[in-house]
Amino acid sequence: MRTAKAAAAAVTVAIAAGAAGLAAGRFASDAALKAVPGRPLPTEPRLTVHSTAAGRITLTRDLASQRPGTYGLAGDGSHAIVGPVLHTAPHSADTVVRRLESVTHGVLEPGDKAWLTPNLYIGNPSAALGLEHAEVEVPGELGTLPAWLVPGVRDTWVITVHGLGTTREHPMNVMGFLGRHHFTVLDLAYRGDLGAPRPPDGLNHLGETEWRDVDAAIRYAVRQGARRLVLHGWSIGATMALRAAAYSPLRERISGLVLDSPVLRWETTLRALASARHTPGALLPLAVRAAQGRTGLHGDRDHGAFAPDQLQVPVLIFHGPDDTIAPWAPSRRLAECRGDLVTLHTVRNAPHGAMWNADPGTYEEAMRRFLTPLM
Repeated sequence: MRTAKAAAAAVTVAIAAGAAGLAAGRFASDAALKAVPGRPLPTEPRLTVHSTAAGRITLTRDLASQRPGTYGLAGDGSHAIVGPVLHTAPHSADTVVRRLESVTHGVLEPGDKAWLTPNLYIGNPSAALGLEHAEVEVPGELGTLPAWLVPGVRDTWVITVHGLGTTREHPMNVMGFLGRHHFTVLDLAYRGDLGAPRPPDGLNHLGETEWRDVDAAIRYAVRQGARRLVLHGWSIGATMALRAAAYSPLRERISGLVLDSPVLRWETTLRALASARHTPGALLPLAVRAAQGRTGLHGDRDHGAFAPDQLQVPVLIFHGPDDTIAPWAPSRRLAECRGDLVTLHTVRNAPHGAMWNADPGTYEEAMRRFLTPLM
């Protein structure tokens, strides 16, 4: 009798431990599957604003605050544009001084908490950039998808798709460049974004289902007269562009892909985001398993849209070794396997989704060279 009771108790403990592990894995997977558009990813540190002066802002010294380039600085109720580090400006040992380009919303006060973001602009293309635009509605699988349409004279359109932690404001970084080269731009909000339908399970599928919203944008663009399409995606937006190029019934209209920080190994990305939320290493496999169970995502491997032999059009990839969310190695491997179609532009000292921010001029020149034959 005592043996039976002991066995029953052991089974109960094992079941309880298993249930606790599954719950912990489910919570850890939320870092990726419930990433809120427009909110910082858990890898992005909050910085303290120490002071502001004419054209200068002093921030907490951190690897993030010392990044080269131009970024948005977002706080609770504020947004600014900050430029390069001013190394010669007076500062204490624990602070960094950057150029303050402008405060675009709210007020920055000493003691405020803020974080760097690749979103340089807020609002819409007309308010932020002075570009003519229209608010349009794209019929999608789950309902109407809001989008910004910036008209151009070319019949080659660029469809832009933002990624993790950002909104459709992020592609405004390159809209000025695309406008100067007379492309029509369709900037899409997809399922889960503000104003777009909510996914049935309320979860981000890291591009595996969201790509069908890009397919809807392709169909919309073709109906509006686009003859050729370039898909420009960041992060999981790049993942969605790859899937659309592989599976869209109108994929023959796609003439090229621009991929910034593409998520080619979702398991690695999920682990990175969960780790940034201080998930113990032992629970990371449970987080991956929970994500698979909740979304039906496949495991990390070359398959379908990500297989090198699946590519049919020229691809320009912007990626670098400092991306801790989507590793650089798969992008390098894709470029090595398909050197006939894939050009990898390596960007150093740039976090996930911020390859343009590190060096806008070089990024846009690489885009110009890539897009010229596709115009």
